[in-house]
Amino acid sequence: MPIQFNESNGGKVLDIHVSGKLEKADYAQFVPAFEQLVREHGKLRLLFDMSDFHGWEASAAWEDFKFGVEHFADIERLAMVGETQWQHGMAMFCKPFTKAKARYFVHADADAARKWLEEA
Repeated sequence: MPIQFNESNGGKVLDIHVSGKLEKADYAQFVPAFEQLVREHGKLRLLFDMSDFHGWEASAAWEDFKFGVEHFADIERLAMVGETQWQHGMAMFCKPFTKAKARYFVHADADAARKWLEEA
């Protein structure tokens, strides 16, 4: 599955790793699991690792947009970890679409991203 995730810090931090090219079906599995975690823990902090990510198919891009709109207030902090210039640009683009504090980190600084997420 191109979207893999694990809970940490008592469920308050969600590590999400995306790989390859996302399809609409990937969201059909991910979104209900995310929503369950929000019901259990409230606002989440996300480590979004895009190390092997190659974008979205058109229908998946729409699902991603809908996810962002529906969960605008469910994310407290968002650390985006990537390795390419377009991923950095995507991180900057998403800031107006979330209430979360969002920061971009290069892959080499993934530990700093985690530390930032776990700060009070």
